[in-house]
Order: sequence, then structure tokens, then C-alpha cells
Amino acid sequence: MDITAEKIVAYVSKENYRPVRPRELAKEMKIPEKNYRKFRNLLKNLISDGELVKIRGGRIGPPEKMNLKVGKIQITSKGFGFLMPDDGKEEIYIRANDTKTALNGDRVVVRVKPYRTPGKKSEGEVVKVLERARNTIVGTYHSSKYFEYIEPDDPSFKRDVYIMPDHGLSPRDGQKVAVILKEWKNQFLNPEGKLVEVLGFPHEAGVDVLSVIKKFELPLEFQAPVLREASKVKINITPAEIKKRRDYRDQITFTIDPVDAKDFDDALSIRKNSSGNYLVGVHIADVSHYVGEGSSLDKEARNRGTSVYLVDRVLPMLPEHLSNEICSLKGGEDRLTYTCEMEINDKGDVVKFEIFKSIINSSARLDYDQVQEYFDTGGTDSVPDNVARALEPLRKIARKVRQRRFQKGSLDFDLPEPLVIMDQSGEVVDIQVRPRKESHRLIEEFMLLANKCVARHFVRLGLPTLFRVHDRPDKDKIEAFQEFAKSFGYEFSFPDPVKPKHLADSIREFEGTPEEDLLNEILLRSLKKAQYQRENIGHFGLAFENYLHFTSPIRRYPDLMVHRLLSEIKNKKYPGTRTASVNEFLDRVGKHSTDMEIIAEKAERETIKIKQVLYLSRQIGNIYQGIISGMTSGGFFVRLMQFSAEGMVRLSMMVDDYYYVDMERYEIRGRHKKKSYRLGDKVYVQIVDVDLVFYRVDLKLVENDKAAKPKKAGKRRKKKKNG
Repeated sequence: MDITAEKIVAYVSKENYRPVRPRELAKEMKIPEKNYRKFRNLLKNLISDGELVKIRGGRIGPPEKMNLKVGKIQITSKGFGFLMPDDGKEEIYIRANDTKTALNGDRVVVRVKPYRTPGKKSEGEVVKVLERARNTIVGTYHSSKYFEYIEPDDPSFKRDVYIMPDHGLSPRDGQKVAVILKEWKNQFLNPEGKLVEVLGFPHEAGVDVLSVIKKFELPLEFQAPVLREASKVKINITPAEIKKRRDYRDQITFTIDPVDAKDFDDALSIRKNSSGNYLVGVHIADVSHYVGEGSSLDKEARNRGTSVYLVDRVLPMLPEHLSNEICSLKGGEDRLTYTCEMEINDKGDVVKFEIFKSIINSSARLDYDQVQEYFDTGGTDSVPDNVARALEPLRKIARKVRQRRFQKGSLDFDLPEPLVIMDQSGEVVDIQVRPRKESHRLIEEFMLLANKCVARHFVRLGLPTLFRVHDRPDKDKIEAFQEFAKSFGYEFSFPDPVKPKHLADSIREFEGTPEEDLLNEILLRSLKKAQYQRENIGHFGLAFENYLHFTSPIRRYPDLMVHRLLSEIKNKKYPGTRTASVNEFLDRVGKHSTDMEIIAEKAERETIKIKQVLYLSRQIGNIYQGIISGMTSGGFFVRLMQFSAEGMVRLSMMVDDYYYVDMERYEIRGRHKKKSYRLGDKVYVQIVDVDLVFYRVDLKLVENDKAAKPKKAGKRRKKKKNG
């Protein structure tokens, strides 16, 4: 019998199976003695992955038959948490005492409690930590007469971590340090860790962002073997290579990127054909030509999964020699590309498309501001005439394509994003709301269209690839949004299952209203997270049946993988060596890339928040307009509209009445004066204090925007924690 993990899972999932020990299970499954070691290794991996569990007496069984759930736990700053089950079913509430030794983001096994309060979520308790989200803990170092410890930066981690002796470093009290967590199994004892790095004092330049990098275990530098391999890569475009490609060097091609970008991985071209339709070329850097599968460069890129764009730096997926030089589509230089050329009619429909290898020589390197200035004024001072002639039809097509996309139900939340502006020393000089211009939308539409066409190409051929999918939202999340929207007077009644068009129509209903941003944000939270996987279930948010990522191989590994698969297709199929392993490989790359994308997004958001709070610490006493964006039992959050940053108004600061929170009405109301504050209300607030340990902003309600005398900047406050 050829034993596999799938066969083991199938056997123990049978209705009549009863949990037994590994040796007994092998006997039941008639596993030969010579294969027993392989069988035990497969069991070990299945238990490690949470597909099987080991219970008392060493017996093995599937978690669902034992009232157990496997998934990732999200722990709040108050200590309680929620299990997000692997099976995609409803979240399970975990009380603070029941999180045991789990940390935020860990993969755990939870025992579901037999009772359930009507109208509430199921409850559970953590019985096993399968995998730590990360082993590095960053915090503030302290020492006493008898021991050393750190106070973790993560507010969900409520325990001090004792530092093991003989670490050989010389930290000073109050410095930020990184500790590797030792195995922690007893919730009644404080965890221990090994001190591995002293980062510096919090006020020192760069320490704040460095702390985030270490916290999320992001790679800061490339290892020497990777850099050596990268340095040997040359452009070296030979006549023989050019013959294998379509030559676009005599056509107008150009890039449009942020003004400070250095890695240009996409270019556009446009021309009319004999039918009167436009041929729009989306030319993507052919990274796969230079990064061979299985090389040191490839392994490093796969491990990183994505470039990480922090507030003050980029942690690239590939060394800069490749990302900013060899592969970057620099103006006036020959570059190898992969092209998706689409024939688009006057209605904005793609009539047909081709995907092929090419070579281009970019006619111009434009930035979004230059293109937008041309759109706004028609002036060509910063845009060459030949490129301007190409921009006009591209603009018209992009508008039609966008209109068609929205007609079919594609969602566009257009939420405000903060733009942190810093000087050369890393000091924040201003925070603005990032503008979203038509020039951005033009590039977005053609990248979406190319990704959609390439996905359709794989589907037509019936070949496996790595799709970018977005599952439909859970019914209870959509019902909760309906209930929330009702408090603003919107009576939405979505069918089950809900379709993207239904949500798109609702977004249009509150477009332009004061509560638009808040409702968009709540609706966005109601949706699932997009991910990479082999199974094509479509993209709900875009309302696309087929979608993948093809257009950014310099900064996303799934795109690089898609390029490789495209280049291997011969006679509408993969070679035998690829066919034999492609499914398992895609599953592994898809899961890891999704995980790394989530980590990158969290790190990016955290560094932005840190800089926002640091900037606001210099604005204490100033008054700003904001919108009430969230509520808790202790007060409500206000998003400052000028900075897109949040602070909290605590009930204890509202001294003109006794206020209570009505969560069903999303309202805080005074008992005597009956004054109320609801989600979405615009208010004026004064910044009264800033906590530079946990990066929190305290606000006070004021009647108007009358200026107040600024107070001194916030001090770093040390918060007491349970030992």
C-alpha cells in the first residue's frame, strides 16, 4: 500500500473510526513494517499541521470528531481573543483566561465548549499551540536586583518576559530589545526568552521602525551568497534572445510610477489595428529570465514572498541590483519583458488578447503627478508629445473599462490613506491624506485587465496556476453590516448568497454622505481576505470569474511564478517534470505568499501609525475636526480627518454628564442632558495626551475649532502589567 497523508486523513475521518494509537492505526490500515517509519513521519506532520490531533493515551483522530477546532487566534489588547478556524466557519470567542499560552496570530487547537449563550458566538479554550506566529518578542528592557525582563510592545501580550542569564549583551534600562521566546507551556509561569539584540532607546532615530522589523521577523539584509549571485547577473541581451521575442523597441512605450520609485516593472503601449480597435500592450519586466528557479535568488525571493513598503524604507523581495537595475524598465534602455496585448473595442471590451515574450525600450519614465498635470491642463511640458498622443486614447479606454467593471459589480471603497512626509533625518514634517488621481486609476485599470486576461488564458488551457482569489463573505458578517447600516437609516436587504453587484449598489447609495468612509470601512471589514491558491473560486471584490497576479514580478513572488509557468507551456501543456509536482508546489507557494502578504501589510500599517502618533505628540493642545469611527465600553474613537489618524475620547473625560454606551444603537448618550454621539458624527477634539510606549492618542471633546494654547509634548508612560 502506497501510504499518503491524504489516505491517512480519509481513513480516520470514516464514520466508524475510533481514536487509536499510531501502532494500532498502522495495523488497521495494513501498513507494512518497512513503511512504518514513513507512516509515523506523515502522522507527525499531520498533527503538526493540525489536520489530526493527539489526545490522551497518544490516540490519534480528526479534530472535528473531538469537538476541537484548528485555526489562527487573534488576541485583542484586552486579552480575550477569537479563533479564525481553518474550515472557514464561524469565529469562536476565547476568554482571556482561556487563551492559555497562545500569542496573537498563533496557530492553535481550541476545544469548543458545550454550552452556548443564545445570540452569542460559540466559546472555546486553547488546548495546544501548533505553531507560533513569530518567536521574536520586541519590548522595553528593565532590570531589577534579581532578574532582567522585557515589557513587550504588543499590547495583546500581557506578560513580562524574563530574560535568561548569560546573554553577553549590555542593555540599559528603557532600551528597546529583541528576545527569542523559549518554549512556553505553563500559563501560570511567566515566559522566558533569550536576549539577542539591543535596538536602542525609543527616541533614537530609526529605532521605532527597526522595532517593527524585528517584531515581524522581516529580513533586513540579503545574505552574502544571495548578493554574490545577484552581482553576477548581467543584462546581456543577445541577438539570439531577441529573435525569440517580439520587438517593441520601435514603438512608443512608457512607465508611470510614483515620483520616488526605482523599480519600474510595468510599461504601456497603444496602437490602432485595421479593425479600428486599439491594441493595448501591458509590458511586464521578465524577471524569470534572470532569476532561475531553485537558485539562491529564487529561494530568497520565495521566502520573502513580497517587497515590504514601510514608512521610511523598502525591504525588497530581490536585491537592488536586479529590482532597480537589471529588471527595471528604465527609460532609454533595452529591457526584456513579458507582454499581454489586448485588443479593446470602443465599448471597453477585450475582443481578444495575446501573451508573449518581448523586448522594449521605454520612451519615457513618467510619474503620476506629471500625467495628472497633463490630464488637468493639457500641457505637455513634462510629457513628451509622442507619449501625450498615446495617453489620450488610453485615458478614454480606461474610463470605459472602469465603467464596465463597476456595472458588473466590482467594489471600490476609495478609503482615505495617510501619506507620511519625512525629512532626510527621518523626522515627520507633515501627514496628509494620500491623493488618488485619475493617473493612478489609469494604471490600475490596465493592470487589472492584464491580470484578468492571463488568468483566463490558464483557465482556457485547463492548466493549474496560482490564482488570486477572494471568497464571498459570510452570511453573518453581511447581516451585521445590514444592521449597522440600519442605524444610519439604510434598509439594505441582501439575498443569500450575496453578489458583488448587491454590495456595489449599496455603496452608491451612501456615496457622498458624511458616513461614507465609515460605512465603506465596516463593509470592507465584513469581507474576507484575498489570497493565493490553486483552486479558482473567482474574485468576489472585483466581480471577476478569473483573476491572478502577473504584473509585479519584481515585488511579488506569485507573479514571478506565473511568468515561469507561462514560459513552460508548450503545445498547451506543461512538461512532464512540472506536471508531476506543480499542484503541491503551487499550494505551498500560495499559502506562504498569502501569509507573507498579511505580515507585510501589518508591518506597513504599524510603521505608519507610529509616525502618526509621533507627529501628533507635537500637536498636544491643538484642536482638529474628526469623525467618530468606533466605540467601546470605555469611550469612542475619533479619526482626525486631516491626518487619517485615530485617537480615543474616554468617558472619564466627558465631565458635563454621566454617559453610557448603547452598542445596539452605536451611540453614547448622556443620562441627564440626553446629549448623544453616534458613529459617523463629526466632532471637534483636542489632543490632550500621547502615549509613546503603546502609541495611543487621548482626545477631549470641544465645542468648536477655537485654537488652544499647545501644551508640552507627550511623555512616554510606563504601563503596569501583570507579572
